[in-house]
Amino acid sequence: MSKELVAVLLLALAGFLIGGAYATWKTAKVLATLVGVGALLAIGGAVAWLVN
Repeated sequence: MSKELVAVLLLALAGFLIGGAYATWKTAKVLATLVGVGALLAIGGAVAWLVN
């Protein structure tokens, strides 16, 4: 698997997680925060993967 493909997949995962955090914010703020942290970790992983 190429380096760029993994980064794109991580960014796609982050987008999915951000959407999930946005959708659950009104009903479950703690869960939305945890999902948001997961999205930030996916973005950080994508950036680290590209830099490495």
